[in-house]
Order: sequence, then structure tokens, then C-alpha cells
Amino acid sequence: MARRSGSAVTLRDVAELVGVTPAAVSMALSGSTRISADTKRRVQEAADDLGYVPSSAGRALRSKKAGSIALIVPNSARHVFGHSYFMHVLNGVTAVANERDTQLLISTSTTEANGITAYERVLHSRSADGAIVTSSAVDDPNIERLTEAGLPVVLIGNFPDLPHAVSIGQDDRRASRLITEHLIVQHGKRSLAHVTGSLDHQTGIDRRDGFVDALAAHGITDEPVVVEGDFSERAGAAAVERLVAGPMPDGIVLANDDMAFGAMTALRARGVRVPQDVALVGFDDFGVARLTTPGITTMHVPAEQMGVDAAQLLFDLISESSTSTRRIDVEPVLVARDSCGCPPRTEPVHDS
Repeated sequence: MARRSGSAVTLRDVAELVGVTPAAVSMALSGSTRISADTKRRVQEAADDLGYVPSSAGRALRSKKAGSIALIVPNSARHVFGHSYFMHVLNGVTAVANERDTQLLISTSTTEANGITAYERVLHSRSADGAIVTSSAVDDPNIERLTEAGLPVVLIGNFPDLPHAVSIGQDDRRASRLITEHLIVQHGKRSLAHVTGSLDHQTGIDRRDGFVDALAAHGITDEPVVVEGDFSERAGAAAVERLVAGPMPDGIVLANDDMAFGAMTALRARGVRVPQDVALVGFDDFGVARLTTPGITTMHVPAEQMGVDAAQLLFDLISESSTSTRRIDVEPVLVARDSCGCPPRTEPVHDS
């Protein structure tokens, strides 16, 4: 074997030489008791021969203390810092990182279409001991690349194609079905439309499918009216322009509160009253839903707590103090306000 020059040697390079997984190499170099002495010896010999230089992650694993973690959001910085969801997640992750006296790196992408940048920055710099990933696309191959590199990773969201990943999220399909059924059962709505989120993300797909599930379960056999949106206020307003061109629904289920607010504003401009003429519900409960008139009925997503839990899971992975938890599911909670026809309510402000 000859020492490699040029490009940096990775855990995967060492793993291929020894015939084990990158994760096993990471654990062997960290002194894990789960790896045999013989495998540790062969891994160390291969690492030395290839000239592998351990990242800060490797040093942190040996000391059982992380020096830095990364929050990877494969979207542009403008998109990230312009949406309440990300700010709530960031607050939760930051709180845990501060408690551990650990630096938090935020990695975004230059453009919406170039999400790989967010991952490459973390992989190439080797400055993070582990990563939390949120809002990745359904066909994003980079998450697997992270795990293959031996980096501890926790995912926020739903990843049906990665059943063994460590993740935390809410069952968006069930939650969307619940809020759609609220309009059907509690308010007698039968002519319903749905405005989706981005359908290249699992969140948008699941919330759409939950809407369709509710219609089928309650015998509403007409072809579902589904308008594709992108989670923006503008998309909610644009959806209304499409809906008023045909038979007006008596209820609209929007995949988040920003779109619900945009739709409500557009309906008001056309003289359509909410909820008297059209009942309307959203999803997320990050702030705008309780500030509008009428208040928006929505599903509460505890994004800040999800950030806290994701960070705690990540530190467990880094320190190898826990490997049993693979998935945390958050229970959906419906918050009824008057946009659907429920009585107005006075409520405390949620922390997340």
C-alpha cells in the first residue's frame, strides 16, 4: 500500500481498503468497544498507510465531547432566514449547543437549485462533529453521502426511503387528514380544495396525501381539487385566483399558514368572507395564524422542540451514549380558531 497524495483521504477510502463500513472505521478510530481489537488494528494500519487525517469529529469522538455541529439546510440563505420554520428549529438547536458549549455552524446553499453546496461545505471542511439536516428534497442523494463519510447525522422530517436513519418529525399525512376531517365532520364541508406545499419535498407530498385520505374516508368521491403551491404567501394568493375561476369550494386546506394568510387576503380583496363564505385552515402555527383576523385554524408543529430533540440525539450519537433511539414522532395537535367557523379563542402564545 502507498500513501495517497492530492485529494484528502476519507473514512470511505479507509473502509474500502479494510473491507468494513465507514461507520465501523469511525468507531474503530474513536476506540469504541463495539469494534474488535483486530479490526481496530487493521483500520489504524490502513489509516496510517493512506495518510488519513482525522477530522474534528474523530477527535471529538475520542474525547467524548463535540467541538462543533452543523445545521444543514439545502436552500438559499434568503429562503432559510425568511421562513419561521427554520428560525424555530435554529432556536432549538442553538439552545442545546450553547448548553454543551459547542459551536453551531449553519450551512446553506448559494441557490435553491444548488443544494449540494450546503453538504459539500460541511464534508470538505471537516469542521463539524455531526450534522442535523432539515428540508431536504425527496430525491436528495447527499444525506447518504454524509452517513457514508462516517459523520453522525440526525434528520428532521420524514424520510420513508431511509428507514434506518436517526430522525425526528411529525406524521404530516395523518395531521393533514385530521385537519381536513375537522372541516368535514365539525363544519359539514363537502366541496374542498387543497393548496399543496412544494411537491419535491416529503412535507408537501404527505400533507397532500392526508387531504386526499380524508375525502376518501368520508365518501367524498369527486376528483380532489388540488392546486400546487410552494409554501409562500404569494402561492396562497395565486391559488385563490385559480380556484375562483371555477366552482368555488366551501373549504380550503392549505399546506402551511403563510399560504393560508395569502389566500385569506386574496379572498377578502374579492369580497369573499372567511369563514362565512369559505372555511379556511392552514398548518404550522408559527405565529401568523394567531395574529390574523380571523385567526387561522391550523396544526401545531413544535419546530423549536424538534430542534432541541434533534440536537440532543446528535450529541448522543457523537458520544455513543445512546444508539437505541432511531425515530421520535411528534403527536399532531389541532388548534381551532375562527377561520374554519369555530368560535374565536383567547390563547397563550406558544414557545414554538
